[in-house]
Amino acid sequence: MTNWRLISSALLNVVPLPVVGYLLGQNWLTVLLVAGFLPLADVVIGKDRSNPSRVEEARLLRNPQALRLSRLGLYAYVPVHVALIAWGAWVFAHGQLPAGQSFGLLLSVGLVTGGQGITIAHELGHSRSGMDRLLARLLLVFVGYGHFYIEHNRGHHARVATPDDPATSRLGESLYRFLPRAIIGSLASAWRLEAERLRRRRQDVINVRNQMLWLTGAPLLVAFAISTVLGAPGLLFFAGQCVVAFTLLEAVNYVEHYGLLRGRTSGGTPERVSFRHSWNASERLSNMLLFNLQRHADHHANPTRPYSTLRHREESPQLPTGYPGMLLLALVPRLWFHVMDSKVVRMRTTMANAPERKGMREVGSSIDRQPESENVKCHPSPTRSLPAAPNCVVGRN
Repeated sequence: MTNWRLISSALLNVVPLPVVGYLLGQNWLTVLLVAGFLPLADVVIGKDRSNPSRVEEARLLRNPQALRLSRLGLYAYVPVHVALIAWGAWVFAHGQLPAGQSFGLLLSVGLVTGGQGITIAHELGHSRSGMDRLLARLLLVFVGYGHFYIEHNRGHHARVATPDDPATSRLGESLYRFLPRAIIGSLASAWRLEAERLRRRRQDVINVRNQMLWLTGAPLLVAFAISTVLGAPGLLFFAGQCVVAFTLLEAVNYVEHYGLLRGRTSGGTPERVSFRHSWNASERLSNMLLFNLQRHADHHANPTRPYSTLRHREESPQLPTGYPGMLLLALVPRLWFHVMDSKVVRMRTTMANAPERKGMREVGSSIDRQPESENVKCHPSPTRSLPAAPNCVVGRN
């Protein structure tokens, strides 16, 4: 990303849109922009498939000023995140707004704390800096999803595109079936991963070094503090924006890995994670707002690569549009299956025939869900050439 794009991204992310909506008397402004303007703007503005050359990337990573500039937007948002939640709870609790506008405010704050807050926590959580990781945990605590710090780094990145990953959606699985599985599964996985870490160190699971105790307890302390100051309405607002934020996170996970599976080597282990195991989108505007999160295929192939140097990979499976538009599509399962299932099958066929995957079979194709839409009818493949994918026929039953 160029300097002007880094600065633009930083400025856009520190503007608290729910506050702007409140001052304009329209607390649904953020919802309207996210669900209406952004999907259309992505189509109009188009894609940015450009990548820095290897020389330019190396020069950027060796330039302290450029690195500081790339972190500017991340750090600048952290106080906005905390202040926005506190401000929203105060407005909500003091009953200054009609019920409809209050609900619009809650949704708007949750979309920001989930869309921007968790995205920034995700980037900071991959950093080698202890301060960055601390800020990541702080952001996640204020949306009640602290365990994501453990599950994402230690669980999701290791198990992505396998049946063991709660954040990988299955072919034929609707968003509404995926969400409870992902939310419950990620929490259970984080507890299991932390318990295993402590047992390897010959420590008791229940002790002060258990990060899950802190990451689970801290949001409860925040909730207690808000309810003490602002009462039940303040607590309702905090809990509500948490639910909106982490539901948005898991909905994005649904889009990012839908139907993709890794091969299993002759030794029985999953193949190395590559740029083929995440959906890529290079829409210029939404990537600027989401710190290149949509270049997700390269992120999984290179988890420590800073967002500013993530690369568009033409060989990766490509989404039809950016996350804002794809999330709207996912809300209507029949349309989602109609658009995406055939793409999954084509991608699986391509992967199965790749020379470097000769002799592999895909992990867990048997756990694909039967589709919940009348528009797509799938049957297990009877041929050796499609080891992973069902043969899908688009049309009515």
